[in-house]
Formats: sequence, structure tokens, C-alpha cells
Amino acid sequence: MTDMKRNIADKVNELLSFFPLVIILGVRQCGKTTLAKNLKPKWRYFDLERARDYDFITADIDFFFKEHPHSIIIDEAQKCPALFQELRGVIDRDKRRKNRFLLTGSSSLELVKNVSETLAGRVAVVELGTLKTNEINAQPLPEFYQIFQAKINLESVDFLRNLTPSSTHKQVMEAFHKGGYPEPVLAGNERFYDVWMDNYFQTYVQRDIRNLFPRLDIVKYRRFVAMLAALSGTIINRSQVGRSLDISEKSIRDYLEIAAGSYIWRNLPSYESTSSKSIVKMPKGNFRDSGFANFIRMIGSREQLLTHPMVGAAFEAFVTEEIIKGIQALPVTNWNYNYFRTKNGAEIDLVLEGPFGILPIEIKFGTTFKQRQLQSLKNFVNKNNLPLGIVINNSDQVELIAEKIIQLPAGCI
Repeated sequence: MTDMKRNIADKVNELLSFFPLVIILGVRQCGKTTLAKNLKPKWRYFDLERARDYDFITADIDFFFKEHPHSIIIDEAQKCPALFQELRGVIDRDKRRKNRFLLTGSSSLELVKNVSETLAGRVAVVELGTLKTNEINAQPLPEFYQIFQAKINLESVDFLRNLTPSSTHKQVMEAFHKGGYPEPVLAGNERFYDVWMDNYFQTYVQRDIRNLFPRLDIVKYRRFVAMLAALSGTIINRSQVGRSLDISEKSIRDYLEIAAGSYIWRNLPSYESTSSKSIVKMPKGNFRDSGFANFIRMIGSREQLLTHPMVGAAFEAFVTEEIIKGIQALPVTNWNYNYFRTKNGAEIDLVLEGPFGILPIEIKFGTTFKQRQLQSLKNFVNKNNLPLGIVINNSDQVELIAEKIIQLPAGCI
């Protein structure tokens, strides 16, 4: 894994040439440390979860930066909030110098607050997810993502029609089943995978969350995470979840914020281009790593996954995360992701919006569908005068399946 090329590596290098400080955020064990060390192998490395390094830095932060004014990596930076205030002064004393510090963090709750309050304009922040399918199979980022680097237009349809899947169906299903945590996935050992996942879940709840929120009811939060795994890819009714777990709706809101802030969960806001009262505004969400969600749901085999009653929603969450990871690796700014649903049932699984325009995407687990299932997508494309909409499924070929609607196999993304 140490020499693995991550999709986001070139972007981090570019940002370091623009800023004195870059922070890589992501869930624990997704490969942040390995990426940082691979990008800057000659820089001095400090880990704030290692007592010696923590004591050395925090004993006298001002002295530490006098000794190390540049070329350092600091892991798990959220462990020392005072670090960010000190970094502001260090950076401002030599404003023109770029490419000085690379920090990582596995919790965005306090870390992002500290960054926004003290380091605005001095730092670039990037997210690193667990491995994307192409990374697991040592392949480059699929050509599909080129459409996001320019304005999507009718020519984009011709470009997409010439795509071929870069991952096989087997590779996609394996990634869907096992997820992308580097250590257990790349080891290729079933027993090790199960033991690693079990210990990871225990450590996440019992150590990380307990340390961040010492007053939190850990038993209830663990039950909440298990329910989130079952609800991945669906609209979250907070009051209903609260009743199921005998927890207040306010606590559910707090738990969702904690799960999102520790990068195991992603909230997808509702797409609201108009003030229409027919739009469903409840949040939708994804468990960010499909393998972790499957483990928590006790789905131990591919057969169990494929026959699970919620496999469609789970696959939708998986594909959505694959696409978001891909765009995050691009030099694209000011873009966002949403879902769209009206009270009469019209739904679009993923709506991407940015400098490239608006792209609605419908995600289907199967290989065949009826034209009436595309009606919401067709209506959305026509109403917003868009050049195309996309259906991603487990078919074998790229195909124009309706006017302005193109089908892509999941292996293309």
C-alpha cells in the first residue's frame, strides 16, 4: 500500500504550491498518513497520537515552530487545538512562502471550526475517502470524470457514448461488498477482514467517539450507528429514527452531526432550485464506506448482499460515494451534491451542480428497467433545459436509452 497512487495526490501537491498549509481530512484508517508520507517523504513527521510527539510539540508550541518552520507533517492535528492559533502567526511571518505544512485530521467537528476561525485564507482543506474502486485495482481515475472539467453540453453525450468500463462487474461488486479501507481490503484475507472490521467498529465507538464526546451515551450511539448502516441511501426521518431507538429527535440531530463529523456518514441535502412546497426537504444520507455498512449489518457474503431487501438503496449509496470521491480528486471548485424528491414521488438519486452545470443521475442496481422508471429523470432534464441525464446501473454497455438520457455501466465510474 505504501506506493499506492491515490486519486487525490496530484490535487494535494497543486494546493501545496498555492498555500503554505494543506489539511487532509478523512475517516480513520483511510490512508491519510500514507498519502502524506508518500507526497513528502523527506519532511519531518510527527504524530499527535504518539505521546512523545504530543509532549514535544505541546510543551512549547512557539519553540517547536522556531525549530521546524517548514517541511513538516503533523498527523491527527485535531488533538491539539492550540496548534492552529500558533500556525497563524508562523505563516504570517513569512506570508509569501508556500508548501510548508501538511496536516491530517480524522474529525472535522472542532478542527474545521479552528481552521475557519484562525487560518482562513492561509490553508486549503481536502477530503480523503476510503479507496475508490479504481484505486483498489491500481487503475487511473476513469475517463468519465473528464466531463466535470468543462461545461457539460451536447458534445458530452458523444464523449460518454464512447466510454468503456474501466472496472469489471466483478471488481465493482467486490468493492460494493468489501468497501475500501486499505488495510483489510488489500490484505485479501477473509478472516483478517472480519477481525479488522470488528476491532475498527469497537475502536471508533469506544475510543474515538468517547474521547471526543465523554458525556455521550455510547450504548445509544452504537445502536444509532447500526441503524444508520441499515438506512444508508435513504431519506432519514429523524423523529421516526428517534422513536425506534427511544431517543429524542434533538439527540438524533446531534448523532447525525457526530457521524458526519467523524466521516462515517454523509448527509445529502435536498435540491431546492425553487421555492416549491412540493419538494421533500428531509436529509438523505449515505454510509460513506459500503464495506463498513455491510459489516455492521452482518452481511458476510456477496450472496447475502445481493439478496438483501435494501440492496438497491445500498448500491445507490455506494455509487454516489464513488462519484463524489472521483470529483473530489479533480481541480473543480464550488460544486455540490444533492438529491431531488417531490411529495408526489418524483425522485432523482443524485444531482451534481457546479461550474460544469447541472447533472442529474439516477442509480439502478439491476440491468434492465422500464421507460416509465425514467420519467422523473426525463422531466427534470426537460424542465431545467439540460443537455443530458445519466442512468448508472449494472448493465454491460454504454447506451443512449432515451432522448438526452444515457446509460453507463457502474464500471465506468
